[in-house]
Order: sequence, then structure tokens, then C-alpha cells
Amino acid sequence: MPPDEDTARLRPVRPAPPSGALPPRPTRPPEAPRPPGTAPQPAAPTFGTTGTTGTSTPLPPPPPAYRIAHESPRLPDEQPAGTQRRPVGSVDLTRPPGRPVVPPPYRWPVEPPLTPAETTTRLRPVPARHPARTAGALVCVVLGLGLIGGAVTGSWLTGDSSADPASNAGYAPLRTLWHSTPVDTFFPPALTGDGAGPGGADRTWNRVAVAPDSGCAGALDPLLLKTLRTVGCERVLRATYTDATNTSVITVGMVFTSAEPAAMKALAARFTDEKLTERTDLMPRTYPVKGTIAAGFGSAQRASWTVKVLDQAPVVVYAVSGFADGRRVPDPQPVDKATADGAKTAAAQSGLGHDAAGIADQIETALSGSVSTATESSG
Repeated sequence: MPPDEDTARLRPVRPAPPSGALPPRPTRPPEAPRPPGTAPQPAAPTFGTTGTTGTSTPLPPPPPAYRIAHESPRLPDEQPAGTQRRPVGSVDLTRPPGRPVVPPPYRWPVEPPLTPAETTTRLRPVPARHPARTAGALVCVVLGLGLIGGAVTGSWLTGDSSADPASNAGYAPLRTLWHSTPVDTFFPPALTGDGAGPGGADRTWNRVAVAPDSGCAGALDPLLLKTLRTVGCERVLRATYTDATNTSVITVGMVFTSAEPAAMKALAARFTDEKLTERTDLMPRTYPVKGTIAAGFGSAQRASWTVKVLDQAPVVVYAVSGFADGRRVPDPQPVDKATADGAKTAAAQSGLGHDAAGIADQIETALSGSVSTATESSG
């Protein structure tokens, strides 16, 4: 059987030469005759010069196994996956004959990306300190605190009303209270006056009806409206109450003005100095309600009244009382006289003066709460 060209050819093992004598190296076989016109082939390279005569003797070409193993060695890292590693010098029987061994291309290792510099925390520059500026700022703060403290202390000692925030800011945040405040806040359904009755007795009043807000011409007496002309009448709110026994009826009202604090103080001083609260021609009007116990409460039934000019708000509070049965009162009295000790009039003995004064105080207290809330919100 002809030998397989893909297998390695084994050379015969020769017996070792006797000691002291080296066998001659085999010489290169004679060249085969070349065709005419062709150039001679270069001589095969020699691998060394040995021999007893010292002449160069060409060695035969290496066997195919040597060329296959040494021409294109396969590195250990280039071993294909799933194949068994061969020892160096063995023959690759899986490669077709004549195909050269091409090593795979070399790949650079992939390095992890560097962290950008922007991901680090940036430190804010520390501003340069200026001792002179710092000292100046501290001096200004100390002086400012001293001025504020002196102003507050002076207002406490002198009792100056200009220290009141509402007085300094005017009545601007209070002018809309008449339509922004709920009805039950200004005129609660029930009022309780501890010690507000004759002899310090407790009184209770229930609301009968609330009038729609109106102008000043139809709600106030013409002479009273003329007296309030210096402060300007903007709007009037009214409600009618009755006592727990349904014996008396009381109309209470609030007149919202367009004045500033100075004008309201001047009007209050005029009412006190000229005793305008005692004039029957300045008595407020009643608010009768049809179909109720106050249906017959008219101008002829007025028995006692009071008018208060406030200074914490642009408001004038008034109250007027009478009998629930509609009887006429020929001698009405202001609150101060109807609540005086020893008064013998019908208004005094029936407690109508106490009713007018007690309800006016309750409505003023409710108004003061709304004023405080509005002032704090605006500040």
C-alpha cells in the first residue's frame, strides 16, 4: 500500500558508530536535470559544517512534520474552543493539505472607561474675608437693634397709639371686612352677656333676622348721617335680636366708614365732648322684620340707644332697643341714663338700656376679633 503523504515518514535507526569515529554526513542528492532555458535553483541552505575533512556538507531538508510544527506554531491562547490541545511538534491532521495556518488577529484588551472629572464634587471658592466690612456690618446691626428697642420702649412708656401696627398701616386691610367676614361672625345666632342685665343678672339674646348690607341713606337718620359726614359712610350692616323672654327687641348695626385713624379719633372726641350720644335727634333707626316678633318695632317704639365710634377700625357701632309688644315710648333715654342707679323710667326699669348696651358690647367684641385676624394676616 503506498504510504499516506499526510503522515510523517520515519527514518531508519542506524547503529551507533564505534567510539572515536564519526560517520560521514549524507551528501545532497544530485539535482534533477532542468529544462533548457530555466535558471539554476539556488542551493539549499546548510545547517552547519561538520565532518572529518572540515568541508561543508549540505544537510537534507527537514521532514514535513518539522516544517508543519515550526513554520506556523499555534499558541496556547489560540487553541480553538472544544478541541483537544496538541503537543508542540505534532501534526494537525484536521487541516486540509496545502492550506496554510493563519493565526487569528490579535485583539487589544478593553479597558474600563475613565470616570469623567465632572462626576466629582466641585468645591465652592471660599470668598476672601474683609474684616473692615464685617465690623461695619456688626455696628449697623447693633445700632439698628438699639433704635428699634428705643422706639418700642418709648411706645410702652408714653402709650402712643402710633406704635399700634393698625394705626401705622391705616385701615387698608380692614375696609373689606364688611363683605369678607361671615354673617355669623359679626352677628352670632345667640349672644350671652354675663352680668349684663339689671343688678348684674345674666342676659341671653337670640337673633331674629339679619338685614342685607345697604347704603347709608335708608338705614340712618338724616341728621345722624350728616354727623358722620366727616368720616364718610360706606356701608351699613344690621341685625335684630330679642331677649330670652321675648319681651324686648334690639337692632344692632355697624357703619363702615372711609376715614383714616385720625378722622375716627376726632369724631370719637366730638361725640364725647359735645355729648352727641344723648341727643334724641341722633337716635339710630330700627330694623323691623315682618312676620316676626320684631314686626312692630318702629321709630316710635325706641326706648334706649347707644352710639360707639371705634378707633381700632373705621366702624361706628350702634344699638337701639324697644318693647316687643309694639308699645310706644314717650321718653327714650340713652344707655348711660337708662342703666344708672335709681333710674325710674320705663327703659331703665324694664332693662332696655342694659339690652342695648350689652348687645353693642358683644358685637364690638366680635368685630375686634376680626380686626385682629385681618391685621395679623396683612402683616
